[in-house]
Amino acid sequence: MTKDDEGNDVGALAAQPVAYWTWAASQALLRHIRGAMARADISQPQWWTLNHLDASAEGLTRAEVCARLDAFLGELGLDAMEHAVDSLLHRGWLTADGVGRLTLTDAGREAKERTKVLVAQLRSEIHEGITDEEYAAALTVVQRMIRNVGGTATPR
Repeated sequence: MTKDDEGNDVGALAAQPVAYWTWAASQALLRHIRGAMARADISQPQWWTLNHLDASAEGLTRAEVCARLDAFLGELGLDAMEHAVDSLLHRGWLTADGVGRLTLTDAGREAKERTKVLVAQLRSEIHEGITDEEYAAALTVVQRMIRNVGGTATPR
């Protein structure tokens, strides 16, 4: 019997269903991230919106924001992005010009910077005890599995 670095039976682990474990990981990670963001009074779609608008010098329209973030939405759906934009406008973190181009306000940039600190803390928590090499190897294997079944995944 071959053991991994943590003493687990490699054969037993290799026989386990990857779909279950990737689903379980996704659920646990999303619950952790979304909970922490909710406690900071921001949602993932709001965070994504702030990031993409900050990276665009001339701003983006609602349609452009939604198109850029479509791959992130998953079960959230397009309504989540519409709600994110509306709530950010209401908070004064975004402004829209006469043709509907959205840009960050000073308050929006400050919120983005606060959330960036939170996201860095979350990444540290999630990656605790995992080397960059282990993390990269895990992603490489998952990406290969996706390709093996004809799927596509674009690195973010």
